[in-house]
Amino acid sequence: MSQNQPIVLDPTHASFDAAARPADLGPTHFIGIGGAGMSVLAEMLNAEGVPVDGSDRERSAKTDRLESLGITVEFGQRAENVASASTVVYSSAIKPSNPEIVAANEAGLHVVHRSDILALLMNGKRAVTVAGAHGKTTTSSMLAHILVHTGADPSYAIGGSIQGPDGTTLDGGHAGQGDVLVAEADESDGSFAKYHPTIAIITNAEADHLDHYGDEAHYRAAFVNHAGHATGHVVICADDPDALAVFQALPADIKAHTVVYGTTPIEQLPDLGGAAHVWISSEQETAGTGVERLTLHLPAAVTSADAVAQRVELKVPGIHNARNAAAAITAAVLLGVSPTDAAQAVGTFLGAARRFQVHGTVKQVTVVDDYAHHPTEIAALLDAARRRYPQSTIRVIFQPHLFSRTKFFAREFAEALAKADDVIVTGIFPAREKQEDFPEITAATIVDAAAGIKDAAAGEWIQPVEDMGLAARMMAMRAHHGDVIFTVGAGDITDMDQVLLTALEAHRESCE
Repeated sequence: MSQNQPIVLDPTHASFDAAARPADLGPTHFIGIGGAGMSVLAEMLNAEGVPVDGSDRERSAKTDRLESLGITVEFGQRAENVASASTVVYSSAIKPSNPEIVAANEAGLHVVHRSDILALLMNGKRAVTVAGAHGKTTTSSMLAHILVHTGADPSYAIGGSIQGPDGTTLDGGHAGQGDVLVAEADESDGSFAKYHPTIAIITNAEADHLDHYGDEAHYRAAFVNHAGHATGHVVICADDPDALAVFQALPADIKAHTVVYGTTPIEQLPDLGGAAHVWISSEQETAGTGVERLTLHLPAAVTSADAVAQRVELKVPGIHNARNAAAAITAAVLLGVSPTDAAQAVGTFLGAARRFQVHGTVKQVTVVDDYAHHPTEIAALLDAARRRYPQSTIRVIFQPHLFSRTKFFAREFAEALAKADDVIVTGIFPAREKQEDFPEITAATIVDAAAGIKDAAAGEWIQPVEDMGLAARMMAMRAHHGDVIFTVGAGDITDMDQVLLTALEAHRESCE
């Protein structure tokens, strides 16, 4: 490439065909190898015998893990790091100006997006992808958990960690010896168009990432395209109007291999065109039990035997998790797991990390962390919180994720947060964006949009506090016995849980 030509990184460009295999890559270098999505791919390639190395900005538990497997990790990103590579892997967080990208292009190396590696690893396996605006991590974690606990050894690439017993955290990636691969299919940059899974789960298709897609129609069309790539079944939620619209837009031959699931009875759904229907009934959580109960009606088309009404008990709360479990169990049964075994396994699932994760209780004030960062996710979280803690005052510290999402959905965020009793909105976590590109968008944007939502003035139940450390200390000071404080968002708001617990301890001691 001429030095005068700009480098273009296109995550939607497919670099491999269905015949490609990991051995075709040659020595492979990962830029940002310690990232949650990158580290597991590096580990999987290493397990396949591919020479792997990488670079990252700083040491972490994931880079330590990779080094323990014999993978070389350089700290700092420099041109010489790619000198021995044939293939260089980047994520959407990497810019064209990155010195390793520049050097790779000058050397004519094969530069591929992380989604290309995931697509390559799917070749020759029974792959299950989980796509959707919400629920991807929990549903894919549930499915991996079911498969592991029913005797399989699946590979899985999940965009987060999993809550283990006794407060432990299990890594969200594993290079298994079995023939099943479970993967989150991230729709944010359009790269999930490359995947050709055996089973494609779509949890919902509510518009998001409009900075990439432009409008709702293009976003929905991407899901229709993704579903069309499934070589076996599509499993899609009928409770979500946008996912139902995706289903209705599917060609007849794809519908014939689709399973729709949800709480909506089949009589209330449009013509399914031959699709199977998995129905969630009797869903409830009795206050104080910590158990979500439901009955899952699996038709013969799913079980390949008789229809089954399977009782399920979950440790994770909320109707949204009942839906996530329905998708995971359905996929597991399609892969050959018995409904009873799948239900028993999912009953031991404690949740993905940062999904309704209780971090501690100090003097009867409970601190819970959750990754919710879209209005619908926040609404589902707070509905679940009301069911789990019906007598408690629910307090929320919310860190918005992305200036563009805050701009597009300010009013929707305010409406969702109104389900809480007391809310502080902190400064926005920018991720890949810059404040100077959105100078008018701040924490106050959501607070201003909250005007008129409740009988109380917005300033009485929701306020902006840019500094999240100050927000945590403020919330600790006004908490009372029996309250529950949620830290909410996809950024680094999770770091405030320990700040809250420490401040609660200090505040309670000063009051005694």
